[in-house]
Amino acid sequence: MRTSSIYITELGPGSLAVKDLFDTAAVRTTYGSPIFADHVPGASAEAVARLEAAGYTMAGKANLHEFAWGITSENSTFGTVPNPLAPGRVAGGSSGGCGAALAAGLVEYALGTDSGGSIRIPAACCGVVGFKPTWGLVPLDGCFPLTPSFDHAGPMACDVAGCERMLEALAPGFAPVDVSLEDVRVGVAWTERADPGVRARVEAVAAGFERVDVPWPDGVYPAFSREIAEVHAELYPANRDRYDPAIAHKMEIARAVTDEQVAAALAERERYWERIAALEVDLLVTPTVPMVAPPVGVGDLALRGRMIELTFPWNVTGSPALALPCGPAEDGLPASAQIVGRPGEDALVLAAGRALSERARAAGRASR
Repeated sequence: MRTSSIYITELGPGSLAVKDLFDTAAVRTTYGSPIFADHVPGASAEAVARLEAAGYTMAGKANLHEFAWGITSENSTFGTVPNPLAPGRVAGGSSGGCGAALAAGLVEYALGTDSGGSIRIPAACCGVVGFKPTWGLVPLDGCFPLTPSFDHAGPMACDVAGCERMLEALAPGFAPVDVSLEDVRVGVAWTERADPGVRARVEAVAAGFERVDVPWPDGVYPAFSREIAEVHAELYPANRDRYDPAIAHKMEIARAVTDEQVAAALAERERYWERIAALEVDLLVTPTVPMVAPPVGVGDLALRGRMIELTFPWNVTGSPALALPCGPAEDGLPASAQIVGRPGEDALVLAAGRALSERARAAGRASR
């Protein structure tokens, strides 16, 4: 089995992996698809340009799940992204090459995208930090879309401070803040959905926070599927045989979604926004994913439902969400806690992440 994570061209003090979903001037950009294997853009995506203007040096393009529609980064054209922490386990996806490059020490920073968990899932699998900002905070111009109203671009790094530094460049006007967790209302939810080791690690980080009953966005996925079908409305029929079979399978399902299903999904999305807005907390802590990195070869279709169940709701709402490693769980692999805030409260989420990082480190030391 071929494996691939990143093609290195140059390293520097601000070395950056760019998910191969972002256009990069004069550098091949494939979107993870053989259809674009020879595509060389004339201009870089706005987010890439902002980072380079701030002094970050692009080390290379990072492999991904084809068209960013998957959570394992098993790419039949460009190879499976390896997990540097655990050979034989997936690196997560779709920004798997970014997570792997960070975990392997190839780069200090990475730029990913997240439509249902695609920054946070690889961050969790690879034991690094990944941040999905509030929807629209980081520009997606020059980035191939998956689902435009669910898509986010954001930073990945080895610590929260690295994500904050990147966000200062990506979103002018953003500034880090400090916070005492005693001064904000923090709830914890969904730990019961996780495997025992992951649950224990997340609950250790969330010790002292109140349990909160957080609803689930039932029935929203048809709206997600319709947007993908619209993005690929011309490309897919003309290139059906060049799509990975698992992607093509999902595409056929997406193309069959009815207008009535979409209308019901959009109505449920509106209701879900209202239900989440009514929660009487400033921040939520949940597991990022309910398990550690699963084995390679199980496949996206088999893993997808459970892997995105705790990340996808925050693409529905557009909320900022941070994936934070919080110590070893099953098979000694990292667990990850997810910190979620209200839209626009990016600085608060990141500040809480810094505060909880020390808790996670302390819990990890105590477990040895």
